[in-house]
Amino acid sequence: MKSTNIFFSLLFISLLSSPSWSETIDDLVLRDGLYYEKSTDVPFNGNITGLEQGSFKNGKKEGIWLWYWSNGQLSSKGNYNNGMYDGDWVGYRKDGTLVKEWTGTFKNGVKISD
Repeated sequence: MKSTNIFFSLLFISLLSSPSWSETIDDLVLRDGLYYEKSTDVPFNGNITGLEQGSFKNGKKEGIWLWYWSNGQLSSKGNYNNGMYDGDWVGYRKDGTLVKEWTGTFKNGVKISD
């Protein structure tokens, strides 16, 4: 019985001290157009989770990105290429109804190609 208690105590402590397995956008900082983990000088590579979900490559958003309303409903979905909006995008209201669809490549909010 005593060994079982020790085992569960150690298991509980190890779970509390485990590193975070995923990053959120709040774990990153934007400097000079690139995203970094806080307190580093290396552009972030990897995935983030939470209300904003997607991947980074060399500090820039890359691939499919998803945004969610606080109620869990999908807010928008789109693609990034080298940190720029690229391809098809859709936006939704909190109730899930479609708001807008758009396509193209955008730089600084301006459409630069279809």
